[in-house]
Amino acid sequence: MRGAVAPETAQDTARARRPVAAALMLGMGLAAIDGTIVATAVPQIVGDLGGFSVFSWLFSGYLLAVTVTLPVYGKLSDTFGRKPVLIAGIILFLAGSLLCAVAWNMAALIAFRVVQGLGGGALQGTVQTIAADLYPLKERPKIQAKLSTVWATSAVAGPAVGGLLAAYADWRWIFLINLPVGAVALWLVVRHLHEPARPRPATRPRVDWAGALAVFATGALLLTALVQGGVAWPWLSPPSLGLLGASAATAVLTVLIERRAAEPVIPGWVWRRRTIASVNLALGAMGLLMVAPTVFLPTYAQSVLGLGPIAAGFVLSVMTLSWPVSAALSDRVYNRIGFRRTAIIGMSGALLALLCFPLLPYPGSAWQPALLMLLLGATLGLFQLPLIVGVQSTVGWAERGTTTASILFCRQVGQSVGAALFGAVANSTLASRLTDAPVGGLPGDLDGISRALEDPGARTAAATDYLRRAVDTATDHVFVGAAAAAGLALLVLVFVAPRRFPVLAEHEDDAPAPKN
Repeated sequence: MRGAVAPETAQDTARARRPVAAALMLGMGLAAIDGTIVATAVPQIVGDLGGFSVFSWLFSGYLLAVTVTLPVYGKLSDTFGRKPVLIAGIILFLAGSLLCAVAWNMAALIAFRVVQGLGGGALQGTVQTIAADLYPLKERPKIQAKLSTVWATSAVAGPAVGGLLAAYADWRWIFLINLPVGAVALWLVVRHLHEPARPRPATRPRVDWAGALAVFATGALLLTALVQGGVAWPWLSPPSLGLLGASAATAVLTVLIERRAAEPVIPGWVWRRRTIASVNLALGAMGLLMVAPTVFLPTYAQSVLGLGPIAAGFVLSVMTLSWPVSAALSDRVYNRIGFRRTAIIGMSGALLALLCFPLLPYPGSAWQPALLMLLLGATLGLFQLPLIVGVQSTVGWAERGTTTASILFCRQVGQSVGAALFGAVANSTLASRLTDAPVGGLPGDLDGISRALEDPGARTAAATDYLRRAVDTATDHVFVGAAAAAGLALLVLVFVAPRRFPVLAEHEDDAPAPKN
């Protein structure tokens, strides 16, 4: 076993790897189910604790903590090993879960969600890194497909479990159920994950705390501006401009600090190597386009198609069913034609699916967007997994944590940028439709649209139909934007990514990494 387990031990066998793989799946499950299971309990949480005006920070605070800590944990795992970082992440996540369960008001719950996010950042990055360490190149699709299945299962099961707990128990159990699952994962990691003994470095490793703090500050300012802009305050207001300006200033400061650091959190080679840089950009574009189906499709399904919440969730969930299947089979493609060409085929299919969405008839039937989501999941599985496996295979153990964290960081940032950008596109479209409406009886602001469609009988049939068409048009515009992001990913793969990924031989995985 490369990196995570000494090759001379019994853990080279499939049987010995199973406990560690189970721990990785449990750890990934904790992070994957978090957002969906909490979302369904928001009405109960707000009813108990209050704070309706700030409840969105239950998700924004967690997202901020996960995103900005990914590069830090990646560097720490390369410096001190994966096991201590993963253990620390699980403990932090469980501590945050326990604190969330005893929160006494909304401010405390938001703060404790940030603690959860600090652990979630370690879980996401380190689990993916250990998966690459644990399995040689030919077997990596197996563990990656299992992790993809965990994400798919969580996306489907999260809302159902959260709704049941909120309805028949108490919303606090949403956080308490993490404790036994996390405890099992922690025991498996401590008991079964054995990293190989490595030569001690000539000099004591130095942690770039200044760089870590600068990365954290830059990410926090930027993501706060993106998440809250257009929601808590207008885009061109002093708060938005101030946050964006401050994030730009701290970004410059981060670059200066990292250039002088002996062991930088984000080394320059992450962007100087074509393979890593191109994958970072491509997965950032994927994060951007993923906002269209995950954020806007459920609203489209309920407002335009007239589906209930459960049926609307099913339209989206079919994407999570085809994704892991295509990911599991992708090795049969990239072993024949290469990582880059496989990813190009996958993103080309995704571009086609996204462009087909605006062509759907109005109002249409539920099977039509569901079929497109089935295709989108299959194509994105064919796109993402080859890139992750491919880029992890171009670096040795000492650089794999940083490399993995960088691609996950870019994907997260892409999702945050997409949420802000496409939210502005949708709001602009809806606002123009309200301004130029040829019918009367329409709501006076954007917030009133969802309320109006929840009670269509309160307005004329013409007004209700006009609002539904407005939502349909706004969603079409968002999917066109997502198609543009897919086109950007294709351009990166065609013109930036190398034709062949410089994959290391298996015996080179543990070799000292070249400095370039």
